[in-house]
Amino acid sequence: MSSLNDKLAAALSSREKRHIRRRLPVSASPVLPSADFTSNDYLSLATSSTLRSAFQHALSTAPQILGSGGSRLLALLFNSGFDANVAFFSAIPQPGDVVLYDEHIHASVHDGMGVSRVDSSNLIKFPHNSVAALKRLLQKLLHERDDLRDGRASAFVAVESLYSMDGTFAPLREIVQCVEELLPKKNGYVIVDEAHATGIYGPQGRGMVAALGLEGRVLARLHTFGKALAGSGAAILTTELIRDYLLNYARPLIYTTTLTYASIIAVECAFDMLENGSAEVLALHLLDLSKYFLELLRPHLQSAPPGLLCLPGHLCADDDHKDPTNTSADPSFPPPAPIIPLLTPHPHSLAAHLASLSQPLFTKAITWPTVPVGASRVRVCLHAGHSRDDVRKLVDGIVDWVQAWLAKEREVERQWLDVAEGQGVGVWMESKL
Repeated sequence: MSSLNDKLAAALSSREKRHIRRRLPVSASPVLPSADFTSNDYLSLATSSTLRSAFQHALSTAPQILGSGGSRLLALLFNSGFDANVAFFSAIPQPGDVVLYDEHIHASVHDGMGVSRVDSSNLIKFPHNSVAALKRLLQKLLHERDDLRDGRASAFVAVESLYSMDGTFAPLREIVQCVEELLPKKNGYVIVDEAHATGIYGPQGRGMVAALGLEGRVLARLHTFGKALAGSGAAILTTELIRDYLLNYARPLIYTTTLTYASIIAVECAFDMLENGSAEVLALHLLDLSKYFLELLRPHLQSAPPGLLCLPGHLCADDDHKDPTNTSADPSFPPPAPIIPLLTPHPHSLAAHLASLSQPLFTKAITWPTVPVGASRVRVCLHAGHSRDDVRKLVDGIVDWVQAWLAKEREVERQWLDVAEGQGVGVWMESKL
């Protein structure tokens, strides 16, 4: 084996030993939609007979369906949300500018910033959803830099409207207001990744920025088509000048083949469902399921050790555990989310238990490096195609796992007590050391 192969194999072996090696899923048979709690198909459009029929009809009447073309010249389309973020953050921030980003921002933003012309010292992380921390950082920068105060340099703030690992919402109103107040020269810009909000929130599924009426106060929004819309690709909504600049300088846009005609037709059919209101019915059902899932699960978690399984603070029902970063005065904010993390140090065990049920349920175990060390979880993604009965089965499976784990711990404790009684406390203590 060559030196290169040795190094690559060693890296993979290291991840294998730490139980963080990724593999493509292998399934002998298709996963039933009712058992799928892993995918981002939030509106269940990937299995929608309505969307399928509309897509087939559109294909049969379209003048061209094979190959790809110049449609992205009419709307700034990218092959993926990843490409879109890399394109924007690699091209738009200029030398001397500053990018402040939420610590939970997507990896694609990091990759874009990493190849940008912004000095690494001007790429600044702030604690998740903390408007107070963002304000302190901006005030410090303004105190130190004349070019930011007089508008010769720009400050970009990168956030996601709905974060994919935690199911938390960015306090967009407060972030926008903070940037506008501290940078009155209009050299502060908010960029919002709407990947996990597209199709679910706002009028006609246009996302949280539209839901909050902030369209004119945000520089750019990223919408992806591969999650709730069951397609592929992404679009950036921004000013005409930024759009033109990206067309000329964004390498992930320029040096690749654009989306196929068939992909664009599929997205247009999904847009039709957003515009005619049929997708809104699905979204309302989805958010109702989210509330129902938490209402069922919370009472059971009260008797479970938090060190074994718990919800994150922003999903706890009592005020003592509410998310301290949520500074919104709007009682309807945040809305329910289809992403619900179940925090546990044993995510693979819980996911395996659910998959082993007589009617298997599929969830996703998430560990470092996707989430921080000590923040492992099973991520539950609810879909509009789920029923309340599907959700009850999932909660029952989770409760079964907790009870089985606790029973195993009690059995181990009983065995040690038997050893202590039979052989003496001294021998028992030696065996524990």
